Amino acid sequence: MHIHVSGKQIDLSDALKHRVNAHLGNLADRYFDKALEAKVTFSKARSFFTCDINVHAGRGLTLRGEGEAADANAAFDDAAEHIAKRLRRYHSRVTTHARATKTEAAPETGRSYVLSGDAAAPTKRKQARGASATPPEAVEEQEAFPAIIAEHTTDVPLLSVGEAVMRLDLAASSILLFRNRKNQQINVVFRRDDGNIGWVDTGPT
Repeated sequence: MHIHVSGKQIDLSDALKHRVNAHLGNLADRYFDKALEAKVTFSKARSFFTCDINVHAGRGLTLRGEGEAADANAAFDDAAEHIAKRLRRYHSRVTTHARATKTEAAPETGRSYVLSGDAAAPTKRKQARGASATPPEAVEEQEAFPAIIAEHTTDVPLLSVGEAVMRLDLAASSILLFRNRKNQQINVVFRRDDGNIGWVDTGPT
């Protein structure tokens, strides 16, 4: 597995880099036939260190862990434990899922957009000076739509609801769009404010 370790405006010791490579390598060997790559980023905020781990462990399977502590080693341990805890929860399903995706067809793709958060409120055209009064219901409104500031392609995998929830949890994501293997309809799972998982099924009831 290729592991890239970097620091944001901080220098990392060779010992820390070696420790990160060894730990993630062992984790990959235990749970996966082949994990493709991992990116580990350290940074420092005020008096503590943060560590962000992203592991790409096969098609559509991403693991993410975040940690913070008084030193970089402890921050890495915190982030790695978050990943290990989720892997223990899904141990048998992760290994089965990773092997199954090798023989599956590539997922369909869709377009993902990032919209500006500074959308202007709807505005009304000003009435020309000296013109007759216009009834309010006849005033033409021009709605200002938010601008698209980024466009990406995104995979829409074919999954069961259980597999979708597993991917959502492993990647520490807030939402996942997928096609339901059972009814072939577009579905969404998302993390609710109360900590539970919500599920939207567009298929027939």
